Amino acid sequence: MASSSRAQVIALFRGLIRESKKFPSYNFRNYALRRIKDGFREHRHVDNQKEMDQLLSGARESLALIRRQVSVGQMYSTQKTIVEQLGAR
Repeated sequence: MASSSRAQVIALFRGLIRESKKFPSYNFRNYALRRIKDGFREHRHVDNQKEMDQLLSGARESLALIRRQVSVGQMYSTQKTIVEQLGAR
């Protein structure tokens, strides 16, 4: 992996994690974080540049989707779950 693509992958990973932490719903937030980490872990040994470009493109689309979903989710208030209430203590 070239250093520029490595930097792109790291920046994209951090952006996905950062945006996913903004989900107001505990379940959506944890699901998104788990899927992002598992997806990046699964593809960490990809060396083929064409496949890398496809994966990066898909991750960018996912980032845009997460941003839209976070915006929609913030329009509606939800009650905190028991897990969130206990974690705040």
